Amino acid sequence: MRTSSLSMRLGLTVSLMGAGLVVLLATLAYLALTHELDKLARKGLENKLEQLEHSLSQSLAPRDISSRPHSLLDLVMGHDNIYLTIMSTQANTPVLLSVGAKPQQPLLLDVPAGKTLAYLNWVDGHGNRILSASRMVALRNGENVRVLLSLDRSDDEALLSAYLRSTVIALPLLLILIGMGAWWLVQRGLAPLQQFSRVAAQVSTQDLTHRLALDNLPKELGELAQGINFMLHRLDDGVRQLSQFSDDLAHELRAPLTNLMGKAQVTLSRERPSQEYQAGLESCVEEMERLSRIVSDMLFLAQVSHPAARAGFAQVSLGDEAQRVMELFALSAEDKQVTLNLRGDAWVMGDRLMIQRAISNLLSNAIRHTPTASTVLLLVETYGQRVSLSVGNPGRGIEAHHLPHLFERFYRADSSRTRAEGGTGLGLAIVQSIMHLHQGHADVSSQPGRFTRFSLVFPRPCDAPSDTTPAAPARSAT
Repeated sequence: MRTSSLSMRLGLTVSLMGAGLVVLLATLAYLALTHELDKLARKGLENKLEQLEHSLSQSLAPRDISSRPHSLLDLVMGHDNIYLTIMSTQANTPVLLSVGAKPQQPLLLDVPAGKTLAYLNWVDGHGNRILSASRMVALRNGENVRVLLSLDRSDDEALLSAYLRSTVIALPLLLILIGMGAWWLVQRGLAPLQQFSRVAAQVSTQDLTHRLALDNLPKELGELAQGINFMLHRLDDGVRQLSQFSDDLAHELRAPLTNLMGKAQVTLSRERPSQEYQAGLESCVEEMERLSRIVSDMLFLAQVSHPAARAGFAQVSLGDEAQRVMELFALSAEDKQVTLNLRGDAWVMGDRLMIQRAISNLLSNAIRHTPTASTVLLLVETYGQRVSLSVGNPGRGIEAHHLPHLFERFYRADSSRTRAEGGTGLGLAIVQSIMHLHQGHADVSSQPGRFTRFSLVFPRPCDAPSDTTPAAPARSAT
């Protein structure tokens, strides 16, 4: 029956394994004891027969055995469990010597006669196990006699029986001790899981600050705890970012919605000429276009954040894509008398339209913040296993405390100016999301009052073409 408790299952498994091991060891010990006792019995009979053989070799004839058996009796007397029978090999010859109460003469027919020692295990009428050994022994006159020596193994049987009884009595106690020890060990080994359960019960979307303590944890659970803590850390960061993003999004949407409602209410508050209604509608359209841009940027961020967006990656020339984007911004650059200049080329793996979107966002910001009659430089470089496309422009630059937050959603270093220019505050966040999708990142460096550089850093593909001939300079507008 399957139990829902892991500790119970592990305890039963360890107990059953321990019980099986104890039974196996007890069985092996019984077999080893039986083997050793049998070996000792055979060795004892063999040694005793060698002594009898030496004494018999001193006898001249079979009748000397019956008339002077003292030396033979000395070898056997005092051993209540040893029985000796000596017979002549001649037919119809009575037993020459018999020592002991066990009738052994009928057994001579079952024991092979020969120069080599032969053994026979049998059971007497009382159920006692007997081990007999027989051999042909030569006398001094050359005649042979048959010697049968038997050993009563009742003591060995009693020893084995006592061992079995003690094992049967001790085995249940051992199994109980094994079960209790297994339960204690399992409970102690699984004790850290209770901490896991407590932390899991405390974690919620409102509170992701709880972490698992790593002190005194086994290696396996320590690695699991580290993984869970890292997961909780990422979830905590994700929830905070989502909460912050929701707040920022609500704030960003509230302004155009408030403007729309205010303008509509003011326009409808009294009768007005058609020109004023048209102006009010045009103002509402501007706010709605701003809302549309925010929603479009949000949808694009959601698309870029999905791993499936990497399915259509192919080799892309950064120089070619930068040239196309520069052509799109040529007119706006001419209006500000800004010169666009492109140097270098390299190949990366990516989505062509997304890379164009990232370059477009950086280039539009650069043109917007570049002084009149200045130059915006787009530089493509390859170093080690990285490929970089940087967009640099002169200008008033960005303060150092703004740099770590520029790629956050809705973050603006100059919020009033960006809103006045129609920005949504999502352009650089889109750039960073595109770079994360391409397994790269976006960087920024700035010297206030001098120069600002944004960089797109891609991993270099192993099979990228080696041709990195610089692209032709882009058109300039002054």
